[in-house]
Amino acid sequence: MFLNNKIILALISGASITIGLFVFLKPELTIEIQRRFYEKLNWRIEPINVPKEIRNTKIMGMFLVVVAIATVVVYFLIK
Repeated sequence: MFLNNKIILALISGASITIGLFVFLKPELTIEIQRRFYEKLNWRIEPINVPKEIRNTKIMGMFLVVVAIATVVVYFLIK
């Protein structure tokens, strides 16, 4: 059971770090993917202030990376 927890944590953390890095490194593409997704749901979204949206998207990506790394660190400190 302990091994399964480690594997699940590693997979989720790895995916979170990968997605966070993608969002941080490619904010314009991330915004475009989100825009296309919402169009399929019959919603149209457009950023009001594009530079601010890109900055916020990069911050969100880095936050995701930091939280994923912190989760792994805390997990191994507790175990």
